[in-house]
Amino acid sequence: MHPTLVPPFNTAIVKGFNALTGAKVKLGRWDDYLAMRRGIFDINTTARRLLSNDLGAVAGLLFDIGSGRLPLPGGNDGTAVAAWESDLSRVRADAVSLKRRNADAADDQSHTNVQGWLRDLGQALGFDVWIASNDRSRACGEGRLGDGCLERLPAAIEGAAGGDAVRLIDVLWLRNDRVAAAFEVEHSTSIYSGIVRMLDLALGSAIDHETKYFLVVPDRREADVRAQLARPAFSRVAELDVRHLAYSDLETHRASIARFGEGLRPIEAIARSLR
Repeated sequence: MHPTLVPPFNTAIVKGFNALTGAKVKLGRWDDYLAMRRGIFDINTTARRLLSNDLGAVAGLLFDIGSGRLPLPGGNDGTAVAAWESDLSRVRADAVSLKRRNADAADDQSHTNVQGWLRDLGQALGFDVWIASNDRSRACGEGRLGDGCLERLPAAIEGAAGGDAVRLIDVLWLRNDRVAAAFEVEHSTSIYSGIVRMLDLALGSAIDHETKYFLVVPDRREADVRAQLARPAFSRVAELDVRHLAYSDLETHRASIARFGEGLRPIEAIARSLR
């Protein structure tokens, strides 16, 4: 049984169905629609591994054929077949590229949203907040991610070894020109890059040994975090007591922490040790 029992029915889809099957379905005839519906089910069943259960993919295929975006080769003409296969490859590449761009845009927005949560929470708790220098101008809410945040890091931090990398840490909470907490948000990017930036902060000359370090990741990525921290290259990370802060915990508790919390204790309470 198909989840969608009524496939789409428009001029382009009808033309595509006729071109693919050799049928002569006419738009607006109920008996023709029922015949085409049955035919679409048959096509979808035959090519199920390439299409989708809900008929969305086969409908899109028929639409592309009917609208001329994906022309079918005629007869046994080898040149026409080769041209069709080449065009089909380009269409597939375009689809993959569009899907990747959409996914990247969604990842960027999710990353920015979490940075915004941490910015607002840090400010509510009375910290000065630093947003990564390459993210400050990103749109967030009704303004920019860097709104209300530090324009520059304290000189002792900027001038320390690894200062260039520290400026790229996603969110820093500071008090009295010292870093109280460092947050790396790793929505889908390589987790090791954030760990390296935290090491640069920790190994710099302006270190405050009370600084707390947090990797903020989607719940599904906790295993990725643990796997990265198990690498020999990151053996020194254990000394930092880096904690894992799950998106879900941050989202659930951030409002109450902002209202009733004080200092870093509430954040430490919802974060998970990675030791």
